[in-house]
Amino acid sequence: MEIREELEIREESLNPKASKSKNSIRIRKEEKSPMRTEFQRDRDRILHSKSFRRLKHKTQVFISPEGDHFRTRLTHTLEVSQIARTIAKALNLNEDLTEAIALAHDLGHTPFGHTGEEILDGFSDKRFRHYEQSLRVVDKLEYNGRGLNLTIEVRDGILKHSKGIGPITPEDRDKIPFTLEGQIVRISDIVAYVNHDIDDALRAEIITRNDIPISTNKILGKTFAKRIDTIVTDIIYKTLENNLEFISVSDEIYNEVSKLRDFLFKRVYKSEVLEKERKKIRGMLQAIFFYINLKPEKFINRYPENDSINRRIIDFIAGMTDNYALNLFKSIVLPSYKY
Repeated sequence: MEIREELEIREESLNPKASKSKNSIRIRKEEKSPMRTEFQRDRDRILHSKSFRRLKHKTQVFISPEGDHFRTRLTHTLEVSQIARTIAKALNLNEDLTEAIALAHDLGHTPFGHTGEEILDGFSDKRFRHYEQSLRVVDKLEYNGRGLNLTIEVRDGILKHSKGIGPITPEDRDKIPFTLEGQIVRISDIVAYVNHDIDDALRAEIITRNDIPISTNKILGKTFAKRIDTIVTDIIYKTLENNLEFISVSDEIYNEVSKLRDFLFKRVYKSEVLEKERKKIRGMLQAIFFYINLKPEKFINRYPENDSINRRIIDFIAGMTDNYALNLFKSIVLPSYKY
């Protein structure tokens, strides 16, 4: 018996509603690994991808912060993964699948966070959404256009992880992942960012501790660690109460997390400090877009061949790190001399 088969047998001890790797499906059939389950292979492909490595130089909220301890898109991803794995393990669900979805959920994020996303949406013939771009990255852009050929369970979790300013747990079940593991990542994403963005906003002195809603301190806790522990514990016990029909959270905690998210949008994401930076980013990315349009063949990939030049320029800009975009912009606007 191969090691992979032994691992698949161990998965039978998971909750009956857990996703089993032996049942997973890929778009293109492949020979199975003798060592790793299908979800383990997905996780490893994501970890070794170029788009995953670029996350370390992409903005989470604060653009090119001076301090070393502000989150990047990579550290956000790792925090989501940690929270999601904790929940999955406690519920006896598939931790490998949970980790794979968590690590891949933001691969399509643009440089400069959601500001970059808004700008590329304006350039796109259709809409541009980072979660759709994340799926496009793993399906069509990675591995020189061949994609990572991930399982449908991971792909579904990537596509349906985002909430925007919509409901955290929408009533329309088509908007949430069909696996419980994917649902865990969806809710872990907001658990991570509402807490670490508060932490970073305090570090940036955009808010003070006295600005945090009193009810948040009372219901969720006064510290970063306590708030996460409160929310995660609530998710685990409420989901157990409904016999794992879906990943759930109590009304009290749900309402408080929603309030905290609204506070962040009002006081942090739409603050005057960040709006000044966003104006600069808009001008910079617009200049880059029009510059690349002059000689697109110098920059864009040949794939996907059936997509328009405009679509491939958007792919190229979406894949940039903040540093790459800044350096390209400097090369556009500043004179270059050879002595």
